[in-house]
Amino acid sequence: MNSWFTVKVKYTKQLEDGRLKRVSEPYLFNAMSFTDAEARAYQEIGETVKGEFLITNIAKTDFADIFHYEDCDTWYKVKITYVSADPDSDKEKRISNNLLVNASNVKEAFDRTNESMKGMMVSFDIPSIVLSPILDIFPFNEDEMEYHEQQQQAEDDSEPVGFKGATAGVFSASGSDDDDLEEEVQGVVEDDYDGEEE
Repeated sequence: MNSWFTVKVKYTKQLEDGRLKRVSEPYLFNAMSFTDAEARAYQEIGETVKGEFLITNIAKTDFADIFHYEDCDTWYKVKITYVSADPDSDKEKRISNNLLVNASNVKEAFDRTNESMKGMMVSFDIPSIVLSPILDIFPFNEDEMEYHEQQQQAEDDSEPVGFKGATAGVFSASGSDDDDLEEEVQGVVEDDYDGEEE
């Protein structure tokens, strides 16, 4: 199952006035694991950042949903709360979820959240909307998902590494019958050599 990971990337950025500045910027990646998030970051960021860069941090990030609109690049973290009844105890429980939505300002983020969540069966509140430092998101596309599923299936079907073609003497304990077999094999190799030079 894939999750969202915030990856911080440190590199030297050229500012609009031409000066160079060392910056650390966060990006959001949809990935299968920390290792996968790191690999995707090297691939994606390597295509946009000129020169060397360093991944300084990777953290799993809990977003219930992400609403992407094509018209702007500014992201807002929106917290929604709603009340849910526990079927076992019949007690009401307040649940909070974080969403990510891109918008031009706070009001637009509020409106877009309401628009995107209008199909929700319970009423909800929006207690906070804050500007997110995330510069860009990289969701999985269908090709990547299919590739990772095939890789996982191949790993599940393969033999454990290190056991394929292993010889009898490799894993034997000292003084076991396999030690005798190993000595016999070494003796054959020595007999083939005779010490004569051609």
